[in-house]
Amino acid sequence: MSRRSQARAGRSGDDSVGDGQAPEGDPIVWKGLTLSPFQRRAVQAIRGGRDALVSAPTGAGKTLVAEIAIADAVAAGRRCIYTAPIKALSNQKYRDFRDDPAIDVGLMTGDVTLDPGAQVLVMTTEILRNAMFESPRTLDDVEFVIFDEIHFMDDPERGTVWEESLIFAPPSVRFICLSATISNLEELGEWIGEIRPRPIEIVSSTHRPVPLDFRLFTAASGAFDPDRIERVRKREAADERAAHPRGGPTAGGRGRGRRGRGRGGRGGRPPRDLSDRLPPDPDALFDELTERGLLPALVFSFSRKECERLARASLHRDLLDAPERGRMEALQTELIELFDLPEGAGVGEVFSMARRGVGVHHAGMLPVHKELVERMFTSGLLRMLFTTETFALGINMPARTVIFRSLEKFDGRDFDYMRTRDFLQMAGRAGRQGIDDAGLVYSMLSKRDLREAPVARLHGGRPEPVESRFRLSYSSLLHLVERLGRERLHEAWEKSFNCFQHRGTSRRERDQNRRRQRRRLEAHLALLEDLGYLEGSRVRARGRLARHINGFELPVTELLYAGVLEDLSPRSLATVFCGLIHEERRRGEPIFVPARLEGRLRQRVDAVVRALAGRCTRFSGATPVRLCQWGLTGAVLDWTNGRPFDELEPASDVSPGDLCRTMRMAVQLMRQVRRAIDPAWDLAGRLDDAVDAVARDEVDARRQLELG
Repeated sequence: MSRRSQARAGRSGDDSVGDGQAPEGDPIVWKGLTLSPFQRRAVQAIRGGRDALVSAPTGAGKTLVAEIAIADAVAAGRRCIYTAPIKALSNQKYRDFRDDPAIDVGLMTGDVTLDPGAQVLVMTTEILRNAMFESPRTLDDVEFVIFDEIHFMDDPERGTVWEESLIFAPPSVRFICLSATISNLEELGEWIGEIRPRPIEIVSSTHRPVPLDFRLFTAASGAFDPDRIERVRKREAADERAAHPRGGPTAGGRGRGRRGRGRGGRGGRPPRDLSDRLPPDPDALFDELTERGLLPALVFSFSRKECERLARASLHRDLLDAPERGRMEALQTELIELFDLPEGAGVGEVFSMARRGVGVHHAGMLPVHKELVERMFTSGLLRMLFTTETFALGINMPARTVIFRSLEKFDGRDFDYMRTRDFLQMAGRAGRQGIDDAGLVYSMLSKRDLREAPVARLHGGRPEPVESRFRLSYSSLLHLVERLGRERLHEAWEKSFNCFQHRGTSRRERDQNRRRQRRRLEAHLALLEDLGYLEGSRVRARGRLARHINGFELPVTELLYAGVLEDLSPRSLATVFCGLIHEERRRGEPIFVPARLEGRLRQRVDAVVRALAGRCTRFSGATPVRLCQWGLTGAVLDWTNGRPFDELEPASDVSPGDLCRTMRMAVQLMRQVRRAIDPAWDLAGRLDDAVDAVARDEVDARRQLELG
């Protein structure tokens, strides 16, 4: 039987026997929980020696399968690795395992390393991939690698790391892959079964433990069932015509959003009045939910500023009674002590909002503030939480109700209606097991949304398939050239999900895709040879250095060899590494940084990176190099000079969360360089000093994790 046939033969799911119907065999009870049918199938397959790909709706209990496998492996004296796509989820899983006395757990997320020799190691996928290339023998005693949220494999920026890890993992490693509901689960499972040395069981469930009840909401009609949308459209359109008999700002034909009928362009002309796109005032809906006892609610808005505005506008509700406020104050006292917060922290906005039952959560907040909000939300005392999609991925914090302030979000290029998969992942936060009979999901519609939003697709359509993002990085290529030789590099692509997905296309399309991939690969190799990193199949000194640096391997290596970093102070090193990483969120002109702030250093760095970027453009298809952005220079210099974090805002217009994230990433990159260079070089000591100057107080991720 072929590997592909084995994978297909291993297909199972609730649909084959009916949701809720038990499979044959004795029930499996673990820690007092009786496993559901899909959990039993997955556990039985894993205990039978197979790998597993498990797909189920949000909140259905996919991670329980992984936890049982981990317990089995630990009992047998084997190690396990648990990977997650975001650090917040990695930290949560680390704490979950840490609280289990039977598990010895460690953590590796780039900016935090705790007990790396532990039996269960939680890590980012990037670190796992790097270990496979740099020290594969360290995985010899690993029984399972768990890929949580494997559908993240189609992330445009980071998805290739998942593919590389599956392809290049040692044969002895077994995989347990957990996924949200996707439409090409069979295809993904067949590919994994083909590239790995053992058959894979594909287990799916469409059963949601707490069903979802969808509602729509407009300013004119209030809340209504989705099956009434055509009547509401006609009535509101008639009302508009009556109010604007000559054709007002919202008159005109009905178009459809791009995702309303696929991936094509928008139909119709854009609205002539911006009010046509404004979502309705949410006060009436918030009041109704409060009066009917349908809180707590997660309110998803894809604008950080809108989250904050809505939260502040909701403070008049005072959602906690006197006893609840007392419990919240006691919890806040515990949190202030637990996280060693400064005196006066209790009067800050995060805590003062929470005492009225309101919270905000988005990536622009300091990591410690986000964690405080998460702790208060899990207590049940935060009744309305206004959040971006940061609260949707992986974090197990359900609510009674989910509200979408808008169905449009920025997709990296334009504003567009959400993917079905993203909508369902966020909507799946509605409904608490053992508490709610159903989770309520409200979508707020502007006038334009009422006409154009793909409501039927979002509520009942098939989630989008996972698509390959396979694109070997420069550091990965350097590792592979040394391991396989240059002539065998194309074999790596032949194992990719990209290649697998194109097998079903026509011969012409397959050939075109193969030529495109080969051109891209050859462009990368030609650039590396032009830069002196490769000489045929031999990795030269520059290449041996660059392969240990991820994401910024080319600019960092060029700066090192140009001598720019040779005599820099720790503060200047921190400035350079933050400049390499920082990306301006604002549009228009970059932030002006006075020449007195490391002016000559910035010029020297810019000259090297610009020259590198120019050489990249000579090789069509090579991944470009981004120029440095210096808008954080003043803030970084102030921080490394000892200034408190809350005094850095005048030096930069970025949010505290973005500033903290950039400095944490700079710490991670400096540590990579520190490990890559000769330890006898005096630059190594100055990099250590730079790390110490940056990784303190709010930026010290390890301290936050250990305190919490």
